[in-house]
Amino acid sequence: MKPVGERDEDWFTSLYATHYPDIVRYGLRRLPNADAATELAQDVFIVAWRRRSEVPERPLPWLYAVARHTVANRWRHGRTVPTLLPLAEADQVPAGFVEPDAMAPVLDLHRALRELPEADQEILRLVGWEDLSVADAAVAMGCTRSAAAVRLFRARRRLRSALATPVPLNNPRSVSVHV
Repeated sequence: MKPVGERDEDWFTSLYATHYPDIVRYGLRRLPNADAATELAQDVFIVAWRRRSEVPERPLPWLYAVARHTVANRWRHGRTVPTLLPLAEADQVPAGFVEPDAMAPVLDLHRALRELPEADQEILRLVGWEDLSVADAAVAMGCTRSAAAVRLFRARRRLRSALATPVPLNNPRSVSVHV
């Protein structure tokens, strides 16, 4: 990574080429469609260009933090609905390729995740889906590494509890996942 004073178009092009797919995937997991995810990525990289002097040497956690704030701002301004969104295409498994019984644990996991507070969902997504370390998740969430570790521990404990709770078959929340 170039020193701050040398963060020119070449630096930005490299940053964009390296991390654009990561930010789009982040958006696909949190927004209603691919267009919204692409728009999110564009907004994140506009911020990165404008604030290039603030981008750290390891930029991905910082970019996730910008994406997280951008999604939150959209919710506040009514551009997207602040309710949980359906699974993104990237997280769905075509039913034709998997035995129905094999999908039950996946559906249970998504149901249990939906029952958790948003902060728990976010730390689990950052570590599980985005494959960040606890330290990098802390940067993305704007907290200390210790706070992120505690949040992750508690979120995992609540997730285990939610997974252990049986759901009646007639519960509409248990069938809201589209496969």
